[in-house]
Amino acid sequence: MQVISDTPCSSMRSVETNASSFSASVSSLDLSSGASMGRSSCSSMGKLNQGIMDQRGRSVLLEPEEDDNGATTNASSVVEVLSRYFCQRPVNAATTTSYCESICQFQDTQLNSENRENGDNGTLPEASLYELMKLIESTDKGSEMPENLQGGVLVDQCYAIAPAELNSLLFSANSDFWPAVAEVQGLSGFKTEPWKHDSNEKCLKRILNYTKSATKLVKSVKFTEEQTYLKAVGDSFAVLSSVSSHEVPCGNCFKVEILYCIIPGPQLSSKEQTAHLTISWRLNFVQSTMLKGMIENGTKQGLREGYAKFTEILSQKTKVFVPDDANLSKDKILCSLQTQEESIWKLATRFLGNYAFILSFSIALYAIAHVHLIKPNMVHGLEYFGIDLPDSVWEVVFCAILIIQGQNIFKAGRRFLYAWTQSGSDHGVKAHGDGWLLTIALIEGSGVVGAGIPGLPDPYVVFTCNGKRKTSSAKFQTSEPRWNEIFEFDAMDDPPSRLDVVVHDSDGPLKENPIGQAEVNFLKNNLSDLGDMWLPLDGRFPRGCEPKLHLRIFLNNSRGTEVVMNYLAKMGKEVGKKMHLRSAQTNSAFCKLFNLPPEEFLIDDFTCYLKRKMPLQGRLFLSPRILGFYSNMLVRKTKFCFLWEDIDDIQVAPPTLAKVGSSSLIIILRKDRGLEARHGAKTLDPQGRLKYHFQTFVSFNDAHRIIMTLWKMRSVDLEEKSEMIDKNSQLKQLPCEEGSLLANEDVKMSEVYSAILSVNVNALMEMFSGGPLEHKVMQEAGCVDYSPTEWELVNQNIYQRHISFKFDKSLSHHGEASTIQQKYNLVNRDGWVIEEVMTLQGILHDDYSSIQLKYHMTSTSLKPSTCSIQVLLGIGWLKGAKQHKKVVKNIMSNSANRLRDIFSEVEKELTSRNGVS
Repeated sequence: MQVISDTPCSSMRSVETNASSFSASVSSLDLSSGASMGRSSCSSMGKLNQGIMDQRGRSVLLEPEEDDNGATTNASSVVEVLSRYFCQRPVNAATTTSYCESICQFQDTQLNSENRENGDNGTLPEASLYELMKLIESTDKGSEMPENLQGGVLVDQCYAIAPAELNSLLFSANSDFWPAVAEVQGLSGFKTEPWKHDSNEKCLKRILNYTKSATKLVKSVKFTEEQTYLKAVGDSFAVLSSVSSHEVPCGNCFKVEILYCIIPGPQLSSKEQTAHLTISWRLNFVQSTMLKGMIENGTKQGLREGYAKFTEILSQKTKVFVPDDANLSKDKILCSLQTQEESIWKLATRFLGNYAFILSFSIALYAIAHVHLIKPNMVHGLEYFGIDLPDSVWEVVFCAILIIQGQNIFKAGRRFLYAWTQSGSDHGVKAHGDGWLLTIALIEGSGVVGAGIPGLPDPYVVFTCNGKRKTSSAKFQTSEPRWNEIFEFDAMDDPPSRLDVVVHDSDGPLKENPIGQAEVNFLKNNLSDLGDMWLPLDGRFPRGCEPKLHLRIFLNNSRGTEVVMNYLAKMGKEVGKKMHLRSAQTNSAFCKLFNLPPEEFLIDDFTCYLKRKMPLQGRLFLSPRILGFYSNMLVRKTKFCFLWEDIDDIQVAPPTLAKVGSSSLIIILRKDRGLEARHGAKTLDPQGRLKYHFQTFVSFNDAHRIIMTLWKMRSVDLEEKSEMIDKNSQLKQLPCEEGSLLANEDVKMSEVYSAILSVNVNALMEMFSGGPLEHKVMQEAGCVDYSPTEWELVNQNIYQRHISFKFDKSLSHHGEASTIQQKYNLVNRDGWVIEEVMTLQGILHDDYSSIQLKYHMTSTSLKPSTCSIQVLLGIGWLKGAKQHKKVVKNIMSNSANRLRDIFSEVEKELTSRNGVS
C-alpha cells in the first residue's frame, strides 16, 4: 500500500521537475545557432535511404504515379517503410554498410568541394542566408508582424544596434553570443541543419537538436527545436521556435513555442539605428493531460529564470538603448511642462458663447424691453390683487417659451460659475518636510469618455497616496484633455506602496461613479518605468474606447540611508526590542526573490508553515510594504506577497492538537485585494475576503508583535489608523467573548495565592506599570529579557498590554513565554483586577495551551495602607487532550512559589522606599 500511495506523488514531482528542466532548456532555444551549420545526421540518413532504394527498387518505387489530372503522387512514406525493411535484412547487412560508407564519402567530398569554392570551411556561407531572406521578402504580401503569444512577454527591450545586425547576432552561424549563453544554460550536443526554404509555406526553416545536461534530480534530456522565419522584410524580423522532447513526462502532449520579434526602435538624433526586441511564449498542447497546470507553472518559472540570464548576456554584447529624456533630471523635465491656464473670458466664451444661450438671452432681453416700454393695462377677467394673466392663447405659448429659455439661461450660468470656482487645483503647491517625496506630472489624457455620459465630459483627476489627496483642475467639454500640471505630496516617513488615480466628471453623475480609475503599484514597477508612462483606466466605457492618462511619476528619498535607520528605530520602540539592519547581500536577495525595487529592505523573517489542504513549510518575510511567503519543497516553489494596506484583519487562533500545540496567525485581506496571491489562501469567506493561515512559528510572540506593529504603521489615513490601533491592540482569541481574556468556561480557576500586603493598592499597581520595579522583580524571579509593552485602551475602562520573556535555564526547564494582560477598575470598590493568559514554548508536555491567571487586588479596612491580593489559576487544555494530574500539581506548586517570591519582593521594595522617604 505504501508503494501505491507514493507512486502518484513521485510521478507528480517528476513531472514538475522535468517541466522546470524543460523550460530551462527552452530558455536557450537558439543556442545552437552559434554551432557549425554543416550537414546533419538526419539529412544523411535521408540520403542513405534514397541510395538504397536506387539499388533495390528503382523500377517499382521511384517512378511517380500519375492520376487522371496528370498530377504526381509522392510515395516517400512507402519508400521510408520499405527502406527500413530492406535495411534490416541480415543477408545484405555487409553490402548495405559498405555501400552506405561509399555514399557518405562521396557526399562528404562533394560538400567539401562546394564549401571550398565558396571560401568557407564546412559552414553555410552567410550570403546564402541573406539570399533566402530576400526570397521571402520578394514573396511577402505586406503582412503585419505577428502579435505576442498568449503566455506572456519574456523580453521587451530596445538596443542601440541596427535590427539587421541584431538578427545576425541572434540567428547567424558565426555569432559568439550563443556559446556564451550555452555555457550558462548547460546545453551541449548541438546538431544543426542549415536554413532551408519551404516552398509550400514560403518560409525559412531549420532543425536543431541539443541536450540539457543532467542535474542531481533530473537526468539529461534531448530536445528537438524547429525554427521558422515568419517574416523577414526590411528591418522587421519574426522567428518562431517550437521545442519538444519525448523524454520528459507528458512530452508527447505539449510543445513550447517562443516568438522572437525584431523591429526598428526609436529614432536617435544622431541618426543611429536602434532595434526593439520582443520575446513572448506560449504552451501548445497537442493532447489533453491532467497535469496541464503543473506543466504551465514549471515552464513559466524556468523561462523567466532562463531569459533573465539571456538579457544579461545580451546587454554585454550590445548596448541597451536609453531614451534621451530618461537621462534628464527631474527638475529639467518638470520645468519643460507649460501649464495652459484658461482666462475667465475664454471660460465664459466656452460656456456662454453658444447659439442656444445667445438665443435664450436675446429672447429674455426682448421680453424685458417690452415690459419696460408698455403701459399698464386695465384689469380684465379674473385679474385681482395685481395678478396679470395672459389675455390670449399666443400669450400663454409665449410665456411657456420664456420659461424654457429662462431655464436654459439658469443652467448655463450655473455651469459657468461652477467651472469658474473649479478652475483652481493643487498644481504648483510645494512639498514640505524630509523623507519620501512623491511628485506627479499630469500631462494629458486620451479617449476620456465615460459610459452613460451624454456629450463630452468635464474631466478632472484625483490622486490619493498614503491618505493624502491631490486634485487637478477640470478641463471642460473635451475627451482629449491636456493639463501639464505638477502635484507634490508632502514628505512621508514610510515609503508609499500604491497610488490611486480616479478620473471624475465635474458635471456628470455622482462622484461614487467616476469615469475611470487606475492604480500604480510602486512595488511592481521600476521607478525608471514610471518616469514616462501611459496609464490605462479601468471602468465602463463605450465600445472601442480605451481611455488612458499620460503621467510622469518621481519618487525619491531625501534622507538617504538615514530614513531606513529611523524606520528601524521607530519599529524597535513599537516592538520592544532593537531592530538590526540586514546586510546588503541579504536585502538584494530578498528584492530579487519577490521582484521588488532596490529601495525595499528586509526587516525580519520567520520559519513557519502555511496551512492549506496540506501544511507547507517555508519562510515568512516582512518588509515595510509587503508580507511575503516563499517555499521550495521538492523543487515545487510557492511564492506570493501582498501589501500591508490590503490586510483587513489579523486574528490569533488558539493551539490545538492539529497545530502541534502552537497558536496560528490568521490574516484576512480586504475584498478584491491580493488576488495575485490567492493560490496561497486557505479559504474565501462569504464576504469575498481571502484568508491565510500561518502556524508553527519558532517564536510566535516575536512574529506576532512585529506583524501587528507593521500593520499599524501601514495605515491608509489618520481616521483608519486610530480605528486600526484600537482594533489591533487587543489580541483576538477566536473562541472567547469580547471584553475578557478568561471567558472560556472549560477552564476551572483555583486559588494558588492569597495574602494581605502592607502596601497601598495604588502602590502595588506599580508592579504592573512596566517601570524599574517590575523589571527588577521579574529578573530576580528568573525572567530573562523581560519586555512589556505600554498599556493601551481597548474598551471602556479596560486596558491591555503584551509581555514576552525567557525563563532562566538554571531555574526552569521552560523556554519562552508570551503573556497578554488586561486590567480594569472594580465597580464601587477601591481595587483592580488583572487577567493574564500565558503561553509557554519549549515545554515538555504539549497537551495544555495556556496558563490563565486572575489577580484580584482590593484595599482593606484593617489598616489604612494595606491591601489584599488573591490570585486564581487555570489551565487551558487542548481539545481532545487528557488532563494529567501530575502536570496540574507541578504547575500549581511552581506558580504558588513564584507568586509568593514576587509579591514578597514587591512588598519589601515598597516598604523600604516608604521608610526612606
